[in-house]
Amino acid sequence: MNTQFFAAWIEEIATAVRARRDHLTQLDAAIGDADHGANLDRGFTAAQEALAGASPQTPGALLVLVGSTLIRKVGGASGPLYGTAFREMGKAFGEAAEISPAELSTGLNAALAGVQRLGAAAEGDKTMVDALAPAAEALAQAVRDGLKPEEALEAAAAAAEQGAGATIPLQARKGRASYLGPRSVGHEDPGAASTALLFGALKAAASR
Repeated sequence: MNTQFFAAWIEEIATAVRARRDHLTQLDAAIGDADHGANLDRGFTAAQEALAGASPQTPGALLVLVGSTLIRKVGGASGPLYGTAFREMGKAFGEAAEISPAELSTGLNAALAGVQRLGAAAEGDKTMVDALAPAAEALAQAVRDGLKPEEALEAAAAAAEQGAGATIPLQARKGRASYLGPRSVGHEDPGAASTALLFGALKAAASR
């Protein structure tokens, strides 16, 4: 997976977020500020523009630029959290020109650690971690099992989707949704839903 692959990933994310913008906003309207879809759409559009203007030469440099752009352009909690995830993944890749599935797994674990460090969230708190953590673990298991890259990414995407859906019966313990207490039960967490979109986009980039 080279720089072109990760650029395709960002393009797929931007397309997916744009298509699901209203859905993400509806999810956020139920338990948040009703701006998640709009914020992410603005952020990934800005990330595409930043990549077009900078042409980073390595996957790591590309993801660090994307993360920095998201931190600057996305409002609310999503900007710092997603920005940190991409920056930490990019830093984990270093100067490598090609990223193996095992290195991608290492990068996703770094992203997860960064998000958890910033947001102090664990699995079960009804946050993006509920999609990100199982996806990272599924990818790591797929690498250990020696699956093909496409199969490994498909496993990660399926785990993220399942993790997002599993937030519906949870009561939020972090973020603005936690202020609602029991009223947060019965709604999918928008951050987990958008995280699942990111992994779906990763799978789509691999099938190009």
